[in-house]
Amino acid sequence: NKFESLSKVSFMTSRMKSLKYLDISSNLLSHGGADMQCQWAESLTELDLSSNQLMDAVFECLPVNIKKLNLQNNHITSVPKGMAELKSLKELNLASNRLADLPGCSGFTSLEFLNIEMNSVLTPSAVFFQSCPRVRELQAGHNPFKCSCELRDFIHLERLSGGKLFGWPAAYVCEYPEDLQGTQLKDFHLTELACNTVLLLVTALLLMLVLVAVVAFLCIYLDVLWYVRMTWQWTQAKRRAWHSHPEEQETILQFHAFISYSERDSLWVKNELIPNLEKGEGCVQLCQHERNFIPGKSIVENIINCIEKSYKSIFVLSPNFVQSEWCHYELYFAHHKLFSENSNSLILILLEPIPPYIIPARYHKLKALMAKRTYLEWPKERSKRALFWANLRAAISINL
Repeated sequence: NKFESLSKVSFMTSRMKSLKYLDISSNLLSHGGADMQCQWAESLTELDLSSNQLMDAVFECLPVNIKKLNLQNNHITSVPKGMAELKSLKELNLASNRLADLPGCSGFTSLEFLNIEMNSVLTPSAVFFQSCPRVRELQAGHNPFKCSCELRDFIHLERLSGGKLFGWPAAYVCEYPEDLQGTQLKDFHLTELACNTVLLLVTALLLMLVLVAVVAFLCIYLDVLWYVRMTWQWTQAKRRAWHSHPEEQETILQFHAFISYSERDSLWVKNELIPNLEKGEGCVQLCQHERNFIPGKSIVENIINCIEKSYKSIFVLSPNFVQSEWCHYELYFAHHKLFSENSNSLILILLEPIPPYIIPARYHKLKALMAKRTYLEWPKERSKRALFWANLRAAISINL
């Protein structure tokens, strides 16, 4: 028909003492709100108001003794919390409306069956079964479910409800996000870590602390701060040299080799190495810190200048060498030159055997060099020393 006023329809039934079931579906019914009074037959227990134009105000104009109510296919967006209680209502059909969530049972204390299919429910409230303890069946399928953390509790409650969800699992499918579209809710899984913000923050904090601890340990073990400081000093020395003599951008070789050694091995260097290389045929010009460092410049700048002005760098290795801080500086800068210029400028002389356990962790470059590069070993037998000097001269042979 063309009934338009729900209030008027209610007054039509007020004197129908035996009326129990009323079907006024597929009309044009609406309700104006609190200003419109309603008065239904007290005997009315079933009411079909489907396919009308009813909105949220319909809950202010319902029979108080109603047991079965059909409000399917209307324009209802929510169930008002302040509505009059329908203590006898057992079945409620709200399918094909505009509800965004499951209604609570504060106004329907006896509710046993609820149909909320084909609404706009994205993330149904997980407290529904707690607030509606008498509900035996819930039809909530065919909604545009948003598969997110909020939905995990609802899915978990379905498992605890013992089959209260009608149409599970076929009618319960993810609509959002797009990459999960078409996925059944039973197949949707998110870890507790992904959804628990506090747990995620605690885990991230613990990982950060572990990472900081590991980085700090590696920095101490590998002496990273020392290398950073040396790199800074090297760049500062290069910058000062650039500003002082910008015309000397290309280093001119002045020495055949720079000698790096511990002061404790200086007697061997002065009595054996220097005399044998600087005298005789093919005189070799050696750079030694005692005679070639320029007064007034820092030690680091002198080391860098001497290494850059030398074709080769000779390192006299011994247990004394690994205990010398300055020898480590010289090895670091020479190693830097080796990689920056892609040259073959290092010559290692093993004066005395070095047990691996006495080499500090910061000397990992020395360990790598000794493992990968051939070194000359100082022979104890005098008969073999002539070959040693010949090999050393051949290694540094160059016409400056």
